Amino acid sequence: MSLYRRACRTLPGGVNSPVRAFRGVGGDPVFIRAARGAYLEDEAALRYVDYIGGYGPMILGHRHPQVEEALRRALEMGTVFGAPSRAEVELAEQICAAVPSVEMVRLVNSGTEATMSALRLARAATGRSKLVKLAGCYHGHGDAFLVAAGSGAATLGVPSSPGVPRAVTSDTLTAAYNDPEAVAELFQMHGDEIAAIFVEPLAGNMGLVPPTKGYLETLRRLCDDHGALLVFDEVMTGFRVAYGGAQELLGIDPDLTTLGKIIGGGLPIGAYGGRRDLMERIAPAGPVYQAGTLSGNPLAVAAGRATLDLLADGSVYDELEATSGRLAAGLREIAAGLDVPLTVHRQGSMLGVFFTAGPVRRQEDVDGSDRDRFARVFHRLLEHGVHPPPSAYETWFVSTAHGEDEIGKTLEAWRAALEGEGV
Repeated sequence: MSLYRRACRTLPGGVNSPVRAFRGVGGDPVFIRAARGAYLEDEAALRYVDYIGGYGPMILGHRHPQVEEALRRALEMGTVFGAPSRAEVELAEQICAAVPSVEMVRLVNSGTEATMSALRLARAATGRSKLVKLAGCYHGHGDAFLVAAGSGAATLGVPSSPGVPRAVTSDTLTAAYNDPEAVAELFQMHGDEIAAIFVEPLAGNMGLVPPTKGYLETLRRLCDDHGALLVFDEVMTGFRVAYGGAQELLGIDPDLTTLGKIIGGGLPIGAYGGRRDLMERIAPAGPVYQAGTLSGNPLAVAAGRATLDLLADGSVYDELEATSGRLAAGLREIAAGLDVPLTVHRQGSMLGVFFTAGPVRRQEDVDGSDRDRFARVFHRLLEHGVHPPPSAYETWFVSTAHGEDEIGKTLEAWRAALEGEGV
């Protein structure tokens, strides 16, 4: 019996998170037993250049020596205290010093927990219940965020998963990403009821789709004009595209920010933070309740602090810019030479790879890309020792462990995969 068939007997779909099941590309998932540097190793001891990167956190590659040493030291002190620790304070100080809009922060256990908590805080602070969610942006699996977006402007959210009551999503308003007029119409209709806009400032859950010029500025203005809060979901982009996240890069301050992934160095973590007057509403400083037994877990905090220490001087981002730039340019050049329609978006070490001539500005553009070709190319890349994310809707991640050899091997595999298309 294959490991996948065995897994399906005890795990729903054989996995613990849906994208891992390869439903977006077909076939059985690769089961990984180890990782080091820029490589994954499967149960058959086959090695792959890794562009999943744990879906974001492994910016330094797998098993970075300084991160491992920090974990060893932390493990000697204990795995959970149920009490505050110095390390939690120091990680909070690192985050607040780095992220422009964050004056106070609360550590939690996942990105989903961070966005759910930020939504509760936004509703409490404004006394309003509605939120605006942009199609293609993912904010975790909290009920209020699991809605399907309608076309055009001003559609009420409808549940996109069984088990989510319509009553829960009736306060979720949806509009297309990069469509400022649609959001303006929502505010015209519901402005005095909207607590917050939640947005990925660089959308990373439909591939990588950057904001169009002026889009985020429009969201900021609409929130200011109507007394709503702007919430940046930087679970993916925080400390990834710049040390201070997308908001540092783009020069826009949200009211609240959610974080995760890199701040835990590859261990489970999340956080939400923002202006002091908002964050002081969180219990026990204020009346908005939120708690977590494992929040501020000493192992996750240790790995996160070590990772941020290594990122702090900024040189890592220059290195990632050069490496990722070479990869993106190579993907484009090879596709163009073989007359394969391709759009590659890149921001630092994040890439969106779409089999379409473009443009790609919102979810419907990703929907219209050649996802069948993506699936075929994905499996050919696996055969050549390269493991991208198993979905056309996921972002590729590059780490400091990806060097000339890894990029060269990837581009050779890419050429072979596209030539296998018979073009």
